[in-house]
Amino acid sequence: MTAAENVCYTLINVPNDSEPPSEISLKTDLEKGEIKSKTEALKKVIIMILNGEKLPGLLMTIIRFVLPLQDHTIKKLLLVFWEIVPKTTPDGKLLQEMILVCDAYRKDLQHPNEFIRGSTLRFLCKLKESELLEPLMPAIRACLEHRHSYVRRNAVLAIYTIYRNFENLIPDAPELIHDFLVNEKDASCKRNAFMMLIHADQDRALDYLSTCIDQVHTFGDILQLVIVELIYKVCHANPSERARFIRCIYNLLQSSSPAVKYEAAGTLVTLSSAPTAIKAAAQCYIDLIIKESDNNVKLIVLDRLIELKEHPTHERVLQDLVMDILRVLATPDLEVKKKTLQLALDLVSSRNVEELVIVLKKEVIKTNNVTEHEDTDKYRQLLVRTLHSCSVRFPDMAANVIPVLMEFLSDTNEAAAADVLEFVREAIQRFDSLRPLIIEKMLEVFHAIKTVKIYRGALWILGEYCSTKDDIQSVMTEVRRSLGEIPIVENEIKRESGEVKAEEEVSAAPAQKLVTEMGTYVTQSALSSSRPSKKEEDRPPLRGFLMDGDFYVAASLATTLTKLALRYVTIVQDKKKQNSFIAESMLIMVTVLHLGKSSLPKKPITDDDVERISLCLKVLSECSPLMNDIFNKECRKSLSHMLTVRLEEEKLSQKKESEKRNVAVQADDPISFMQLTAKNEMTSKDDQFQLSLLAAMGNTQRKEAADPLASKLNKVTQLTGFSDPVYAEAYVHVNQYDIVLDVLVVNQTSDTLQNCTLELATLGDLKLVEKPSPLTLAPHDFANIKANVKVASTENGIIFGNIVYDVSGAASDRNCVVLSDIHIDIMDYIQPASCTDAEFRQMWAEFEWENKVTVNTNITDLNEYLQHILGSTNMKCLTPEKALSGFCGFMAANLYARSIFGEDALANVSIEKPIHLGPDAPVTGHIRIRAKSQGMALSLGDKINLSQKKTSV
Repeated sequence: MTAAENVCYTLINVPNDSEPPSEISLKTDLEKGEIKSKTEALKKVIIMILNGEKLPGLLMTIIRFVLPLQDHTIKKLLLVFWEIVPKTTPDGKLLQEMILVCDAYRKDLQHPNEFIRGSTLRFLCKLKESELLEPLMPAIRACLEHRHSYVRRNAVLAIYTIYRNFENLIPDAPELIHDFLVNEKDASCKRNAFMMLIHADQDRALDYLSTCIDQVHTFGDILQLVIVELIYKVCHANPSERARFIRCIYNLLQSSSPAVKYEAAGTLVTLSSAPTAIKAAAQCYIDLIIKESDNNVKLIVLDRLIELKEHPTHERVLQDLVMDILRVLATPDLEVKKKTLQLALDLVSSRNVEELVIVLKKEVIKTNNVTEHEDTDKYRQLLVRTLHSCSVRFPDMAANVIPVLMEFLSDTNEAAAADVLEFVREAIQRFDSLRPLIIEKMLEVFHAIKTVKIYRGALWILGEYCSTKDDIQSVMTEVRRSLGEIPIVENEIKRESGEVKAEEEVSAAPAQKLVTEMGTYVTQSALSSSRPSKKEEDRPPLRGFLMDGDFYVAASLATTLTKLALRYVTIVQDKKKQNSFIAESMLIMVTVLHLGKSSLPKKPITDDDVERISLCLKVLSECSPLMNDIFNKECRKSLSHMLTVRLEEEKLSQKKESEKRNVAVQADDPISFMQLTAKNEMTSKDDQFQLSLLAAMGNTQRKEAADPLASKLNKVTQLTGFSDPVYAEAYVHVNQYDIVLDVLVVNQTSDTLQNCTLELATLGDLKLVEKPSPLTLAPHDFANIKANVKVASTENGIIFGNIVYDVSGAASDRNCVVLSDIHIDIMDYIQPASCTDAEFRQMWAEFEWENKVTVNTNITDLNEYLQHILGSTNMKCLTPEKALSGFCGFMAANLYARSIFGEDALANVSIEKPIHLGPDAPVTGHIRIRAKSQGMALSLGDKINLSQKKTSV
């Protein structure tokens, strides 16, 4: 029986705080009480029977005094009572009293109230006694012709379950339901009838579908969904039927119901690999993403599109739809945009790259006009990275992209500007033809750069790639403009004392072009320029950075000026001009040094920066050929080498991806002919509908190891000892956000244990969903108790508790068996993930919880220790392999992982091999873990501590 056909039984929540009433008081309430007291008494009886009480004396009382009542609540409760009450004698024969009950069912099936009829029919689905059902068959058949659809649809369900369990009671059920289906008008009734025919007599279902296949698009969505399921199952079992039904699936792609469109598209992809079919399905998915407002739906359907792309033959079809896919960028949700951009980037080709770049440029410009928002900045960053990737893969596009992106170097959002700068650096190194354009644009926006990090990067690019006399002069002009009047110290002292006259200030003002966010110039009155000159905002950008104490930019400036001066000397032959340029460069460095040593900046200059500037002064004073070589050639070589390594890594990862997707077929592999394949050998033997239903129920069958028992037994935890009166063990099944404990409880005594209850409590971020119900265990009997525990965050949790029970007939207090603790492993929630160096550094600075773990291991090799830590913590190494290769006795690596709850975990491994202690000396060092929450940092630290040492096998 499939999961879809299981009957759902009634579940009742039992309050544990009330004392169980006596049988005599219940009998009195049921005989003589009012309707309200009879209702309460009946509820108590139901709960007692669920707890294992037999109560045979009450059966006749309920038949005599409760069954004839017409109250709807009582009737509903009676249906639950008849479902759970024992209906047979110990030897398996039906109780005599049940004949009276059967007569009451028959009357309810003829009751004028449609609710009572319908609920009785639903109840009959749960009956397993054919003797009780046989006399009711005429009444059930008659319900198929009832005026109300609620009765008719439940009658169909009742006939279906009776036919499935006792075919002899209604052998003509498929024919009966087929006739009913032909004449029925109500959508829900048709759906139930069609569902029954699918499972009971598929040929009749197909016959019916053949007669109305052209009207399918006019049916209700619930019936259309069942039709899609039937077509999938038929074509799955008998591929020759595909041609017959594929047109119907095409029609259902135009359905008004999103659910039907989604299922029809999924079915179409499994039935046909033709480009037209894939295109229609993909188009349907894209329409769903755009029209559905729920972000979860958008993400699920996007995943289906990504799955389509993974198939090599489908990828080319999807490449033609890239522009349609980009329509999804209108969605406000960042996660959806991120997935869409990634998908578009994977599908980009020389045919569509131009259109893609145009759309992305428009999106970038749009983000500039939108009011600033955290997601806007992140989206702009995503767009910049996508354009970067496009330009690297298709160099022809770089010339169109660079002018637009260069505008964002002056952006206040440092992350987006940093991405632009990285892109510009790579482009200027790779594409010689674009260098003049990039230099020109860089000089245009240089003065508008607002963040020091971007300023440093821009200085480096200008210093490295300005190779003409005019460009070098322009950079010097921009630097002087950005630094303001020199010497800086004297000028600042004059400002502070107010000695700088208003006229001087006004005359200096036009040199600074004031530009609004819209790109237009604004004028500033002399009055407003004169006095507020003391304010820091009036300072030119570079001077502002230096006054804030950021002298790292001064070291960068010194290096840039040195490179430019050395290059200027080789280009310009005039000695006077050479000396003038070198002297100006040295003057700027000296005035910055002077400022750093003075008390004017917020923070004094560091020794490292002093040393760097002093070195540059020395180099300029000597101008040796060796220094010229180092400054102007070696720097660029190292950048070129880094970019080459990165490109190789990208190509390698792309190659691995394509190898995964391309199914390699060996020359001597047997050819599979669909017509000659046995049904049990079919390649696509997984029923997608069944798999999706199992996934929804949390019963996904993962591919186990070679020995399937080994992996399951690893998760069994013994909770009590073998000599305890109650033996218990738990199978711990971790299913994403919740943990299911399947506890086996065995009564090892010769007594009946009543009210045997599993009491659990949790420590950590775990929450028990519901208390397990008490049960009664016969001597040497066993039972399974399931308990659900919700997990809220990634940290080690402990589940502890006990089993309490009463011994039948004993006068003593309740007995208690204490259980062993169950430790929940953090590794079930942590998955390897990747992020950029900039994101890693940003998170490292932001996360407040740090856990420092000292390395204590018996492993002697640095690389082996790193691999061991990666394997035991599920983290991913962000440091490239090239950087870790070779041996120098030291190793530093960054690790990163993300939990299923979206929490980030960072780790920095700093280890060394103490060579002076000999070749067998173990690795020493530290691992620093950082996370947003304390629990994550501590749990990961504990995990590393427990698994540091390598166990000898």
